[in-house]
Formats: sequence, structure tokens, C-alpha cells
Amino acid sequence: MSHPAPPRPTGVPAARRPELPPVHGALICVAAPGLAISPEHGQLTGRGIDGIYLAGRRLLSRCVLRVGGRDPVAVQGRRLGPDRAAFTATVRTGAEPGPDPDIGVERVRHADGTERITVRSFASRPVRVPVEILLGTDLAELAEVAVGRSGPEVPAGVHAAGLRWSAGGAEAVTAADPPPDDALASAGLLRWQLELGPGEARVIELRTTRDRGARASVGQVANPLADARAEADDPRAEEWLRTGVEDLRALLLRDPERPGDAFAAAGVPWRLGLAPAESLWAARMALPLGTGLAGATLRILARTQTEASGSDAGMIPGPLRGAGPQLPPGCTGTEATLAFPAVLAEARLWGMPEEEVARLLPAAERCLDWLRGALGGDGFLADPDPGPRRCETQAHAHRAALLGADLLDGCGRPGGEEWRDFAAALRDRFRSAFWVDGPDGGSPAAALHPDGRPLPRLTGAAAHLLDTGLLGGGRLAPGLLDRPRTEQLARLLGAPGMDSGWGLRSMAAREPGHNPFGHRSGAVRAYESAVAVAGLARAGFEKEAAGLLRGLLDAAECFGYRLPEMFAAEQRTAGSAPLPHPAACRPAAVAAAAGIHVLTALAGIRPDAPGGTVRLVPLPGAPLGALRLSGLRVSGQPFAVRISRLGLAMVEEAADELQLGG
Repeated sequence: MSHPAPPRPTGVPAARRPELPPVHGALICVAAPGLAISPEHGQLTGRGIDGIYLAGRRLLSRCVLRVGGRDPVAVQGRRLGPDRAAFTATVRTGAEPGPDPDIGVERVRHADGTERITVRSFASRPVRVPVEILLGTDLAELAEVAVGRSGPEVPAGVHAAGLRWSAGGAEAVTAADPPPDDALASAGLLRWQLELGPGEARVIELRTTRDRGARASVGQVANPLADARAEADDPRAEEWLRTGVEDLRALLLRDPERPGDAFAAAGVPWRLGLAPAESLWAARMALPLGTGLAGATLRILARTQTEASGSDAGMIPGPLRGAGPQLPPGCTGTEATLAFPAVLAEARLWGMPEEEVARLLPAAERCLDWLRGALGGDGFLADPDPGPRRCETQAHAHRAALLGADLLDGCGRPGGEEWRDFAAALRDRFRSAFWVDGPDGGSPAAALHPDGRPLPRLTGAAAHLLDTGLLGGGRLAPGLLDRPRTEQLARLLGAPGMDSGWGLRSMAAREPGHNPFGHRSGAVRAYESAVAVAGLARAGFEKEAAGLLRGLLDAAECFGYRLPEMFAAEQRTAGSAPLPHPAACRPAAVAAAAGIHVLTALAGIRPDAPGGTVRLVPLPGAPLGALRLSGLRVSGQPFAVRISRLGLAMVEEAADELQLGG
């Protein structure tokens, strides 16, 4: 189930449009489709977005704990993993003299709706402690909560071991173990009297589900991602990779039509559903962990592909997405359609079984057919049509043509030469129309207006010009830019105007309309930063790649290695820190996959499973020192590589049939 950003009513001034509630200070736990959003103190008060959700519906909005008639004093809230968080608090009952607390409370809350509350006595003699839990819910949809239309709490009824609520066909039940000594439905209150000896602890477990049956089955998608591990001189690399893999797994959702297929949801809390382009990009970045996620995501999207005749035939549908103040919204369906053949081509090189490739090939050919017919009279691809010719859209189209040609050749299908000619012609047109000359060497335009005028803005989307894609034999596909202009773009991306010190800005600092919090006009987007690092590394720009990499890793550390999809960053100075964006999804699929993408790009792994070879072209200089990546997958078998402090690479584990290429 997809939960896009809330609709904005037309004709309403921007200042009065509904605003997403801030989530940057929340502890978010996810085991899709389950979600727990908690304040740092752990008390769910019934206000804001906090609560326990399942499949986009809030099952519990209020869960307030009182011990000894008092609200515990919050001491710490922390994540224990992608799907659970712990909240520690203390209570001073007065049973002991002095200011020291004599009761400790720990609450472990899980995204599956389970909460385990441990009450421990520090007193020197037995104590009797009354415990109360106030529960409530509005049973609201997340989209309603997001725009402040959640409505009042639903009246509660007593359940056998707790409380239940129902309204409008929705139902929620919270059961307690042990059962409460007293339950008062009118107040949503459960009560216990706990007898605790010195050092003794008692546990109360709450389980919230949407019916009276067993615990909700969340977080149980078959895992298509390998257990990869990083070991490095910089120990943060290990934590970054581990957290990214865990978060990506936590975002996996089953396709309701084919439960055997899973995809990565775009992010939480706002987009816990399929976002065609982002789900595909996340699967592509996770190819070093196996081709299972890419295969499932491609199958899911192939089933959505437009089959009717006409200009949309072969297109993968997708919603519009905001592009900032400079451009109208773009169509994520265009992006997904162009990504499909490229992701399938690269998945084949990483080792997707040929029979699986063959089943997906017709959908990829339909995507290419759509591209052939979608070009405008000027030879560029508008997004949407009619509309601007975006720089990154041309890069996606160029990659689709070249990797599509390689895919067709490898599968014995005709048309490869035609698509290489298509790409060559697009390169010539792009170099003539999109480059804006200037005294500093010039830069690519962000877009062309429909009348051909360039929009001379330097944006993070230019990083996609460096993401040319992988061909057979470990070769990189050529890019839209020639070598001198690629060098100029690399200098621009590595300069302070674009490199904030925490990652790549989505628009250069000196451009008109720059906003460090603007999601497309200045904020750092983790995905674009990872694309830039990998593209710069593959193109041989060691200094620029290493600078962006270190900044992104520093930002990841500041965010507990769970990078948000975007964050604000003024130019980095001594003692500064990246600033969270109040509305950013965290975790988000492409941000979780960013660490996987960057670290494997450092190793320069270029597989050609059908050809039985793998090349290693590591980034010179080894910016993180020695690095070992293990638990990867090439040709469906374990793969491990070690990079020395001198930047030399060595394969430590691989499938028997793989040979190290030149």
C-alpha cells in the first residue's frame, strides 16, 4: 500500500497548505508494513504523528505509562535496530530517603506492535508499586494524520486481557500479559499492583494488533539480501554498511498480488509503499548483495506496465514528484521506465539467472520501444510531455539505450546496434544544447525549456551524467559528456559550491533560490551524493570522490548511520553538524542503499557473470584505508574483496567459474 505525501488543495496560498508534522526528532522503527513512531521519551501521548501503525493505519496513538502515580522521568531513548527502540526512565517513589530514584523502567517497543515494559526495584526493602497504562487510538489513516485530520479517539471496550477499539470497519486490540488487575474502558486504563523485592523486576508485555487474532505478521518477507560485512581501518564503514542493509530489509514489502515478490518501500513514515523509480534504484544499488531484490522489483513493475496502444504503451506508471521551485514536477514513471532495462542489464552482469532475464526481457524491450516513441521533435525526452527536457532524464535515456543494447546483444535479440546509434545521436545533441559556457569553464544546464532555452542552474541531478552504467566485460558505458567537460563537472561537484562538507547539495550554494533545506534546491540528498561518489570514483576523479565520500560518512555518523533521504547542510565548519530536515523519511530505501553503493564502488567491482569474469578497479588512494567487503554475491555465490592501504585490490572469495579480468 502506497502512502504518498498528503494532497495539497488547489487555490490555497502556499503558507496555508497543510504541513507534514516534523519527524526528525522521532525514533522510527519499521518492519514493513508495521511502523512505530515514538518521541524520545517514549510516552505516546495521542498528539502529533506518534503511534503504532500497520499498513498505513494507526492502531495505537496513546500509550502513557505511570508508575507509583507519577510519570517516569525519561533518561534515554535509543534505537536497538531498525525495528525496535528502547526507552529508559526512572521513578522516585519516596520509599528511600534522598534524591536517588528507587524504580527503573525500560520499555522496548517493536514495529510489530509489541511493547515489553520492565519495572525494576532499586529499593532496599520490598515495595508495592501501582502501574497504570493509559491507552487510546483514533484508528486514523496515516495520510489523515499527516494533514491534521485524524479525528477524536475512538471509545474503547474491554477485551479479555486488555482493550479494543472499532470504527468504520477498522479494529485494533491491545492485549496485556499478565492481564491487568483492573481495566476501565471509559478511561482507556489498565492497572496492576506489583510487589517487588529488592532488585526484583516484573515484566508487562503489550501486544497491539488490528484484530483479536495472533500477532501481526510483519517483517517476515523472505530476505533477498545477503549478509554483507565491511571491515576497514575506518571502523565506521562497518556500522554504515550494517545499518543500511538492516534498514533496507526492514523496508521490504510483499507484492499483494504475488506475495513471493518483495520490493523496497520508498521510506517511512510518508511513503511506506511502492515508488517505482526509487524502489528500482534501491534494488540496483543493492545488486552487490544479490539479484533477488532487483528481480522481484522488476517483476512487480512489469506487471504494472501499460499494455494499451498509444504514446504510453510500454511505460511504467508512476506519480508526479516535486522538482523544487525552478521546474515543474517530474514523472517518476518516466524515470522508472528508463531505469527498467538498465537495472535488468546490470542484474544480468551480477549474476541473475538467464531464464529469469529471459522472462523479464519482453518488458525491457517494451520500455525501449516507449523511449523510441517518446522523444520530442528536438530529439530530447521531455518530463512530463510537454515540459522541460531535464538533464538527468537525458542521462537516464542514454544509459537505458546503451545498457539496453548490451542486454539485447547478450540475449541474442536484434536491435543492439540501433540503440547504440540512438545513444550516439543523443550524445551529439546533448553536448551541443545542454552545455552552458562560462568564464569558469561552464556547466550543464539543469534543463531545456520547451522552446530550447537552457535553464542555467547547477544542481545535484548533474551527478547522473557520471552514472553511465556497466557493460559486459567490465567496461563502463560512455557518458553524455566528453572527457574535458566531464573533468569540469567533476571539479564543480567537488568544489564548495556543491560539496557542503556533508555531501552533495541538490543545488549549488550561489544559485538563485538556493535553500539549504530545499529538497531540490539545496538540501543534501543521500542518493544523489552516493551517485556522485560512485560516478566520480569510476571516472577516476580520486580527490573529488574521496572528499564527498568522507563528508557523507561523517554525516552518516552524525545520524547514527541511518541517513535520512535528505538533510540540510550549510558549508561545513569546525564544530558544525548536518541539520535534519523536519519532513524527511528516515529510513528511506535509496538512503539506506547509499552506503552499499558507495563502499562497493570504492572496491570498483565490475562483474560479467555471463562472461565468467570480474574486474576490480578500486579508487586509488584508499580514502578509508584498508577495506574488506565480504558476504557479497556475484553469480549467486559468495564474493569477498580486500583493498589495501595502497589501493590495491584482491579477490578473496568467488565462484569457481569466475576469472579475474584485466
